[in-house]
Amino acid sequence: MTPGARISAAIECLDLIFDGMPAEKALTGWARRSRFAGSKDRNAVRDHVFDALRRRDTCATIGGELTGRSVMIGLVLFHDDLGFDALFNGVGHAPDELNEEEKSRLSKVLSSEVNAAGGASTSWDLQDWCCDKLSSSHPQNARHIAEALKSRAPVDVRVNLRRSMVSQAQEQLHAEAIEAETCSLAPAALRLKQNARKIARSQTYLDGIIELQDAGSQALVGALPLDDCKTVLDYCAGGGGKSLAICDLSDAQVFAHDISVARMADIPKRAERAGVSITCLASEDLPKHAPFDLVLCDAPCSGSGSWRRSPDAKWRITPEKFNELLGLQFEILCKAQKLVVPMGYLAYATCSLFAEENEYQVRRFLEKHPNFERKSQHNWTPADECDGFFVCVMQLKA
Repeated sequence: MTPGARISAAIECLDLIFDGMPAEKALTGWARRSRFAGSKDRNAVRDHVFDALRRRDTCATIGGELTGRSVMIGLVLFHDDLGFDALFNGVGHAPDELNEEEKSRLSKVLSSEVNAAGGASTSWDLQDWCCDKLSSSHPQNARHIAEALKSRAPVDVRVNLRRSMVSQAQEQLHAEAIEAETCSLAPAALRLKQNARKIARSQTYLDGIIELQDAGSQALVGALPLDDCKTVLDYCAGGGGKSLAICDLSDAQVFAHDISVARMADIPKRAERAGVSITCLASEDLPKHAPFDLVLCDAPCSGSGSWRRSPDAKWRITPEKFNELLGLQFEILCKAQKLVVPMGYLAYATCSLFAEENEYQVRRFLEKHPNFERKSQHNWTPADECDGFFVCVMQLKA
């Protein structure tokens, strides 16, 4: 595919997304209809679509309206590697040339007659109500965080310290033409700088020497009181990323649970590759193994801390859905506290940037359960060059 044809494909996908289709479904559907497209083409189209969604409102303001074409015109202005003449020329499958109205608008944008930034919701590329929540949650650096959410997220891996030293893993990746550098956020973290898309096919990954995991997520696990624990329950385990990281830092017996057993389907395979043991528990199995020294509740949330990776999500979430999540988080926390041994720990975590899902939930929980006390609390945001995370460790009094 030519660069222009890739722009046309991105426009097609964006129009479907703006009509309400989830981004992944739009991209998958386009790929199935476009058998001629190779892996590089599919990756390029995906990058265009996700870059456009990260800056959706700013790009739409530049282009003049919320359509795939207008948003891509705005995006090309940000990433002018080839220029409009090469991308919007009507040749082959490329989009048509810019019309006079589009040229006039771009000229005004470039001469600052049209403010591409607009208000906070436009310049921050967030919904109005999300801007308000981000501002109240991070009054000192909300704008910095919002700006960070517009960029692509880094690709980080966690070195399996039971199988390799960080420097050795770095050398092995280098031998496979994958360049990585150490990351100060977590001692076992490597940040991929070149050929990151090759990582899942690399021998280093297949041999269980590394696992894909954001450095912020690794830092969260590092903040848990694992030295004091012989049994750990990852209560909302999902695919088991944090369970695996816990195994690498602790000799505790690790259990994984999720309300959806299907979400844990890959944990046995991932644990085997990493050379560790994780026992997956259905809800009915929990009483037989409780209580636990540490229960980690990585609760369902807005996912705002990872909106760089899933930019579609920041436009699809609604205040109603957000409020539903608040109720679910508190319900999960209240259920999980029953599984903690006296003097044991309950860790509440999210990948949210919003205080209502984080500090406010902890405050509400402690008011209702005075038999717990707060021991530590940590926040990470995209301004720290990682995904956004929150964790609060609470201890059950004797």
